[in-house]
Amino acid sequence: MKNWHNKAVDLTAKTVAGEIQQVRIAIDLIEMGARLQLLQEETTLSRERLLRLYKEIKGKSPSKGMLPYSTDWFISWHANIHSSLFMSIYEFLLRNAGIDGVQALITTYRLYLDQVQGVDDDAEPVLSITRAWFLIRFFKAGMMQLSVCNECGGGFVTHANELHENYVCGICHPPARAGKTKAAKQAHAELVASVASETSAANP
Repeated sequence: MKNWHNKAVDLTAKTVAGEIQQVRIAIDLIEMGARLQLLQEETTLSRERLLRLYKEIKGKSPSKGMLPYSTDWFISWHANIHSSLFMSIYEFLLRNAGIDGVQALITTYRLYLDQVQGVDDDAEPVLSITRAWFLIRFFKAGMMQLSVCNECGGGFVTHANELHENYVCGICHPPARAGKTKAAKQAHAELVASVASETSAANP
């Protein structure tokens, strides 16, 4: 009887600890701006529980509508720089930090925000947590990959079904519209340096 009681206590403790962990994950994702669909996929909490948490933290209901399901968005110049920075950090952490899954997503996104805000305190992240989540899924599905630039040697997000033998990234060959003002050029130069550093580390 005593052994049964001890096992029941252990099971209850594990269940409570597991639920606390799931709530912590949900809170982290909500604070980062995650959509409800992401929360449902990455936690075991019920929809009703997630809705209550979201309203409590954000003070409003989660936004509705279609999720940004498109690989093309990550290829446009500005988005590609941010996406490449994120994925380079993500792959580095997978190889060296012993984390994966939703914890890798959360940790990578925090580091990504640190890099962006390190360039400009008022800078808004181009890559949302929901788009970052989709980007990881696209990589896992074999739809996207990091391709090495022939000029700088950094790894950049590209479609997986395209030829990349002579690939040159948008940093080495930026479009004419990039960084027209002095402030924009300075911010861009600093972000480029961050991307170059991270992608080189991720692609030794």
